Amino acid sequence: MDIFIDRIKEVISFPLFTINQTQVSLLSLIILVFIILLFTMLSKSINNRILQKFFSKFKLDEGIQYTLTKIAQYIIISAGVVLAFQFIGVDLSGLAVILGFLSVGIGFGLQNITSNFISGIILLFERPIRVGDRVTVGETEGDVTNISIRATSIRSVNNISIIVPNSEFISGRVINWTHGDKKIRIDLEIGVSYNSDLDLVLRVLKEIAVQNAEVLESPEPEVHLKTFGDSSWNMHLRVWIPNPKRFHYVRSELNCAIVRKFKEHNIEIPFPQRDIHIRSNNSEQKIIN
Repeated sequence: MDIFIDRIKEVISFPLFTINQTQVSLLSLIILVFIILLFTMLSKSINNRILQKFFSKFKLDEGIQYTLTKIAQYIIISAGVVLAFQFIGVDLSGLAVILGFLSVGIGFGLQNITSNFISGIILLFERPIRVGDRVTVGETEGDVTNISIRATSIRSVNNISIIVPNSEFISGRVINWTHGDKKIRIDLEIGVSYNSDLDLVLRVLKEIAVQNAEVLESPEPEVHLKTFGDSSWNMHLRVWIPNPKRFHYVRSELNCAIVRKFKEHNIEIPFPQRDIHIRSNNSEQKIIN
């Protein structure tokens, strides 16, 4: 039994490689990983049990609370990493070793990971997007649920969790529907027949906007005669709503209300019309569609 124990000690104490003139063994790596995991669990515990309760007392914005807790978490984990290296005898003075590891990683094709890491830091400090924001990245629309140091999680309108690399928020075009002022404008274009009563059309469209409970009174809904089309007056209804996440629902409600109200008041939405000429040897016929 003693021989077996001595054999295990010999294996875990055998030097695997050397960092900064310090020999690293399997035991050193186990201790390193254990300390880092311990500080990671400690950071989560502090965030969940202490910081969130502390920040909530000051009624801080949810996005600010999230940023501060994330920064605190990364500081605790970084302290754990430094302590772990110091514990196994590796000197991290001047961060020379960390920068060395980073340069080696870049050399092995980890540029994207480094880019996402730096982009995550920029997102946390500049806060162009925050947890709870409704965003559109490429063809993906949804709510931001988590911002980590490497990627951002978005819950799409179809309730699908999508992981987007942080670099796409920095280098690409991102639409943030709730950044700053959450009010959003809805523009609807409706064609009505030239035989319609223009004043009636203006009044009905204004009533439709005012009667919708989600349409804001200020800015006031607007109705305009935009252009004269081939077969219709092209009307423009413009309203504002307070919640961009309700954009599609309110637009549908307004469209449905327009159809019902126009039928009630006998206001015609004309079909596009085209003149088709059929030429034959003896005559020409004109058909109107």
